[in-house]
Amino acid sequence: MKRFIVLLATAGYSGYVPLVPGTVGTLVGALVYLLFSLYPAPLYLLTTAALFFLAWWASEKAEGIFGQKDSPRIVIDEVVGYLITMALLPRTLAAAFWGFLFFRVLDIIKPPPASFINRRMKGGLAVVLDDAVAGIYANLLLRVIDQCFPRFL
Repeated sequence: MKRFIVLLATAGYSGYVPLVPGTVGTLVGALVYLLFSLYPAPLYLLTTAALFFLAWWASEKAEGIFGQKDSPRIVIDEVVGYLITMALLPRTLAAAFWGFLFFRVLDIIKPPPASFINRRMKGGLAVVLDDAVAGIYANLLLRVIDQCFPRFL
């Protein structure tokens, strides 16, 4: 079971990439998005929600395995955050690129309440929730851009 948890929490061991595990985890999220984006919208949302809860559980367990709060090796949260970023947006290369960029920037700077979650909460929920917030912000930013510049995405 320990190996399965580590495999899941590190998004196929991509969290072990040195220096930029979060970025590589987001790239894994982009690959997962390629598959999930083929689903009808309700199934995409349901699957993303299920993955959120699975990531919460795996992150909680992985923190114990790694002996570290929000270990950089845990990148399943980046996968979930990117899927939230891309939810119900146009399925284009431009949207995927800008979603990736905006999500990474927002995940790094952690605007409130993500910064509060990151500082004050503990456990697997905190690991995933701050990335979910970054994903929501990135999604909203992409929606505003799409409304203001319809051909951008």
